[in-house]
Amino acid sequence: MDGISDVAVGVKRGSDELLSSSMYNSPNSGMSSISDGTSNGSDSKKLRVEERVGEAPPSRVLHIRKLPSEVSETEIIALGLPFGKVTNILTLKGKNQAFLELSTEEAAITMVNYYSAVTPHVRNVPVFIQYSNHKELKTETNQSGTPTSGSGDGTLSTPSSPVLRIIIDNMFYPVTLDVLQQIFSKFGTVMKIITFTKNNQFQALLQYNDATSAQQAKVALDGQNIYNACCTLRIDYSKLVNLNVKYNNDKSRDYTRPELPAGDGQPAVDPTVAAAFGKDSNSLLGALSPLSAAAAAAAAAGRVALSGHSGSGVLLVSNLNDEMVTPQSLFTLFGVYGDVQRVKILYNKKDSALIQMADMNQAQLAMSHLNGQKMYSKIIRVTLSKHQTVQLPRDGLDDQGLTKDFTNSPLHRFKKPGSKNFQNIFPPSATLHLSNIPQDITEDDLRVLFTNSGGTVKAFKFFQDRKMALIQLSTVEESIQCLIDLHNYNMGNNHHLRVSFSKSTI
Repeated sequence: MDGISDVAVGVKRGSDELLSSSMYNSPNSGMSSISDGTSNGSDSKKLRVEERVGEAPPSRVLHIRKLPSEVSETEIIALGLPFGKVTNILTLKGKNQAFLELSTEEAAITMVNYYSAVTPHVRNVPVFIQYSNHKELKTETNQSGTPTSGSGDGTLSTPSSPVLRIIIDNMFYPVTLDVLQQIFSKFGTVMKIITFTKNNQFQALLQYNDATSAQQAKVALDGQNIYNACCTLRIDYSKLVNLNVKYNNDKSRDYTRPELPAGDGQPAVDPTVAAAFGKDSNSLLGALSPLSAAAAAAAAAGRVALSGHSGSGVLLVSNLNDEMVTPQSLFTLFGVYGDVQRVKILYNKKDSALIQMADMNQAQLAMSHLNGQKMYSKIIRVTLSKHQTVQLPRDGLDDQGLTKDFTNSPLHRFKKPGSKNFQNIFPPSATLHLSNIPQDITEDDLRVLFTNSGGTVKAFKFFQDRKMALIQLSTVEESIQCLIDLHNYNMGNNHHLRVSFSKSTI
């Protein structure tokens, strides 16, 4: 059945290359459910682990057991990164255990639920994950008396900028802009990259859409090798908070503005090469195959595609609310980030669907923004599918409306080359941008419209021309619901409301 094999993907750990699966693998197996305990009444800020059997209530702090003794904090952090931001880590080296704090309880619940079916492996050793009795980590030292990762108080230090400065040491093979984008996209949405040579060293400036993603990447990647024993990443925060990219070529790229020119004397980026390098970015497990030295050099030079998924642009969306979701609702939501070609809800697994985007870049963008979001009360998971295309049902076969072809839909946002929509792509937020509002529509009309769609309106603001407005709802989930319901809503006189996510607040 379509998509079934995509639900639980596992690979064995290979080399320690960043382009391999080593930081993101989770082979199939069963899972134990043994909880950790806490010691009450102690003046010490150290966490004590009591090995007792029981079930702790959901918490954004997770207890990880049976870790191999040589495990690094980077490998532990990597277990949680596909599910959300990691805000703290505490390792208990003597006990082969660790505590991992995620930014939200929802992210932790999703992680535990996933690993209850797919046992996580670290260095080919199965590890066990369950909720901790701790609601947050505030420790200053671990059990050995040494500080935890990040700052000395046991928390990850406050990120100072969304822009990272990257220096490549021991650069035995070429490192292209696309290789950097592939690696760093594991930790958030990469907006812009500029590469250059300074003091005979290859360097890059890389901008995320938020400072927290930059922090995650710095913690996980600083000191790591791109290829075995060479191309070492040295990462620090840049003093810049925004990069000004004028050209899209082999030296610089603004991923939010694909319409930028290549520049005088600079070769334009080959979309097929970009797709080949970007195909597995941000996938749940990132099952990238290791590269040999020769293949690495050829790939870095843009001559061969990396092994693994092809650049088909097909996404697998799982953990859907099968009583609510429709091909149309998925088309509308994923259409915020690209032109959806086809949608197929799986016949024997209606909580999963395949979505075919116009190209791999759009698929990657949708995946990075929508993975982990809540839709119809369920946190959805978005990964790349192994399928090349979404197959339409055979002639005469009734699939109950589960498959729909949107190729010729007039509602595609990005069909027009150089469209301003490319410049206004933002993560889901509680604030929505409304446009194409008829002149006779009032603020009260719009408040009632969004309230009837299930939203709680917190604030509203018309733009000066009153053709556009911002409306702020109480939660991102409400915002997603209202966008699905009201994008292209007929306001009368052939005015169809346009709804998108906004980066602004009111």
